[in-house]
Amino acid sequence: MARQNYRDLTHEQLVALLEARDRKKFGLVWEQDAIEHDRALNSDFVALDEVPELGAGSGAKENLIIEGDNFDALRALKVAYAGKVKCIYIDPPYNTGNRDFVYNDRFVEKDHSWRHSMWLEFMFQRLTLARDLLAQDGAIFVSIDDNEIFHLGMLMNEVFGEGNFVANVIWQKRTSPDARLRLGAGHEYVLVYAASNDNLALKKAPLSEKDRASYSNPDDDSRGSWTSADFTAQGFRPNQMYEIITPTGRKLTPPKGRCWGKIESEFGKLKKDNRIWFGPDGSARPRVKNFLCETEGRSSWTWWSNAEVGHSQEAKKELLALMSETDDSPLAHTPKPVRLIERVLQIATNPGDLVLDFFAGSGTTAHAVLKMNAANPDQAPRKFILISNTEATTEEPTKNLCEDVCRQRVANVISGYGTTPGTGGSFAYLRTRRIPMNRVIRRIDHPQVWLFLQLMHFGDLSAETPLASGRLFARSSADEGVFYLTTLTDAICRRVEKEMEGAPNATLYTWQPEALAMRYSSETVSILPIPQTLIERFGSRP
Repeated sequence: MARQNYRDLTHEQLVALLEARDRKKFGLVWEQDAIEHDRALNSDFVALDEVPELGAGSGAKENLIIEGDNFDALRALKVAYAGKVKCIYIDPPYNTGNRDFVYNDRFVEKDHSWRHSMWLEFMFQRLTLARDLLAQDGAIFVSIDDNEIFHLGMLMNEVFGEGNFVANVIWQKRTSPDARLRLGAGHEYVLVYAASNDNLALKKAPLSEKDRASYSNPDDDSRGSWTSADFTAQGFRPNQMYEIITPTGRKLTPPKGRCWGKIESEFGKLKKDNRIWFGPDGSARPRVKNFLCETEGRSSWTWWSNAEVGHSQEAKKELLALMSETDDSPLAHTPKPVRLIERVLQIATNPGDLVLDFFAGSGTTAHAVLKMNAANPDQAPRKFILISNTEATTEEPTKNLCEDVCRQRVANVISGYGTTPGTGGSFAYLRTRRIPMNRVIRRIDHPQVWLFLQLMHFGDLSAETPLASGRLFARSSADEGVFYLTTLTDAICRRVEKEMEGAPNATLYTWQPEALAMRYSSETVSILPIPQTLIERFGSRP
């Protein structure tokens, strides 16, 4: 695209341009006005249509796979999930120029003049929406490589705030150097930002088998296996420079340049509780016993080796093992290993938390969630929402990555594949559908309304059929009953009254709130209009 010819601008246009530049603060600037407009950006209402035959599992569907542009899907999710997502992991296109970034139904080539600006605008619009979905104690993890790491870091500062930067993780993606290159890349990055660093509390990573092997119980302590840590600290603190006498009578002072790890009174408490070890013969410098039974895990750091979290080849083998032998579509993708996403979930989520991946690709994030749930059946299951585009282009208009790869992989994980047993679980498969705002009342149908209401109130989709032949939809929990009345006949209202008997609180949605309000005046009953409620929760394009 040609550079702007400033000579063609009027005086007023030049003044406006200079004033806009003066308002720019320090940070990332890209050519938002000069690049080709992203046709995915729109102000339409986004409906989510369930495709029951593409779902998996039975009962209420706690997990979602959404097919469609993630700009649309993220806006739709704001209806029900604003501020509720604990962890976002995404593996966006790296914008290498090697046919990996689809923009307006075609790949962005390496020699495109505005390649970086197009990618930044594409990411900015979606990260801004994702920010609103994060819980206050949540975090987002973004995989990236050298092509956009520096631009992405500044963009994340712009969207999430520089003060909410958490870490730049280095992931060792290869097991050996690339023989074709003199200095080949052996790593990628995972940028981590918090919704609010004041509220973020990352967890320790679980102990590996190698970690556990380092624990033993040489003195037959009743608390079980332990390992020891040095009881000294760097520096000079006068109240930590006392003399220690070992069980053999040896007198010790801290080594040069160091002091003891705690003041003398605290050392005495540890010694009395048999938490100080002086070596097998009782004459060594003191060490603190750390018991396996009391260990929450181990502190993670920003170096994630392939031995701990997997590598690219492992990821490809995992995907191929899950797909049909006659299906070569996974070969066109470079997924992440399940162990990498497991590490993210281990340190960033708790049982019952919601995980979002809006560049879901082949569905690795769902695989990791389901695997963790199966390994911990006594815990509340983590839930996932995946968003994946078809990745159809003008060259491949029938391509559907979401249905053919992502959905199929997750379904196979749930049901089992090869000699690997299924994890169990379920998901609903949804497709986005745009409805112009001036046509919402005429174009949105009753099942669509009920789908959003269920997600808003329950966070899942029930497999139950509507009551009263589609004129009344109802669901109840221990806390409330939610009802959608498509018409206000006497028979429907009597049925609602009967259904409300077991619900301490009730929320009634209707197209005629004034008429319904005349019938109910209880403090435990809320009457809300449709579709205004959805439109208000939906919001507009940022």
